Amino acid sequence: MIQNKLSFHQSSVSLEIIGLPDYSNNENKDQISIISQWKLTIIDKPLIEGKIEHLGPIMDAFYIYSNLLIKNEIPIYESKLIDIKADNLHIHNIVLKSSKSNVKPLILKIGNSLLSDTINCFDQLNESSKVRIKKIGFYKNIPKKVRFGLNNKVKFFNFIMPPFIAICSLILFSSTFIYFYNPVDDNKKNELLIPK
Repeated sequence: MIQNKLSFHQSSVSLEIIGLPDYSNNENKDQISIISQWKLTIIDKPLIEGKIEHLGPIMDAFYIYSNLLIKNEIPIYESKLIDIKADNLHIHNIVLKSSKSNVKPLILKIGNSLLSDTINCFDQLNESSKVRIKKIGFYKNIPKKVRFGLNNKVKFFNFIMPPFIAICSLILFSSTFIYFYNPVDDNKKNELLIPK
């Protein structure tokens, strides 16, 4: 049986997903629900590949790490499979550990742009309608404290944006009247209406 391949690209990073549709759920032949392999290619870096059980933890690691960066917290993530920590503001050290005991860990150094491109590829995978997998959401493994902060930020943003847009629209609309209003014309009209 021929396996399907889907690729997600962002600048210098590409993510390839290889697998089959789940015919027992009457899925389209182009779908991928049973992932057999994935490959992450980062320009000028060794190829990263693995099975589905490795993909979820790696995606979670990148999401949690980037969330810590955004929140200006200490950006360190450590697990059995992957460690990520900041070397400085622009360089991030990634250590990928193999589940096989005789394989040495793969050590990568990536900049902010490569980190952003990698997360963008993961986002494309999560949003793709052609790949059906259990949501490899970073909500699944995020600590509750971090998750609570994220939810609050989204709720606050959704709460504050509509009134902010309404006020901006009102100011813009009002300023057009001020621009076209000429008080000299009103004085002339009053002089004509009120005889001296």
